Amino acid sequence: MSRGGKSRDRTDGPERKCIVTGEVQPKSGLVRFVVSPDGTIVPDVAGKLPGRGMWVSATRDAVEKAASKGQFARAARSKVTVPDGLADLVEQALARRLIDLISMARKSGDAIAGYEKVKTALDKEEVKVLIQASDGSERGKGKLNTPRDGRWLGWLTSDELGLAFGRQAVIHAAIRSGGLSRRVIEEAQRLKGMRADVQSGANGGTARRKGQTD
Repeated sequence: MSRGGKSRDRTDGPERKCIVTGEVQPKSGLVRFVVSPDGTIVPDVAGKLPGRGMWVSATRDAVEKAASKGQFARAARSKVTVPDGLADLVEQALARRLIDLISMARKSGDAIAGYEKVKTALDKEEVKVLIQASDGSERGKGKLNTPRDGRWLGWLTSDELGLAFGRQAVIHAAIRSGGLSRRVIEEAQRLKGMRADVQSGANGGTARRKGQTD
């Protein structure tokens, strides 16, 4: 597993077809949209809103194409209103969802923050997920290795990660195996797809455990 966070051992789950790409994939890699009573397209990142769902791959490019190319109207078979900056709305909703999940893990005792605490837990092989702020120092982040058979996630800023821990800012965090770790991994992967500005340089300068590949 690379620091990119791509899952290679995800079990099969419910699948849906992206209205933009036509690709069928697990729901965990898509974003659901519904039409509100007034005909407005609404992102449903939790997948719980009533109504017929329209699914789009969780990438900024796919969401922007769906918004600009009339894909939602075709899928809904009716005239709809697409909010300005829909991709930004999706990104914000996914970030908030990920922050809330990490916060839940913290409250249950499964998430820790701070360089020394995280390093100690990594050395003891107690964690499944290493999370590092996208705006943290690459030199500092490179001092910690991805957990063995685990994941590295780096799509939240230090301020956003701080919100999950009730602090002003957090650079290094980790989540223990089990609990919410799988859901955090899936939500972080969706957020990565929406944050085009962090993808190109996110792996630069970060250390990898021997044998890891992208």
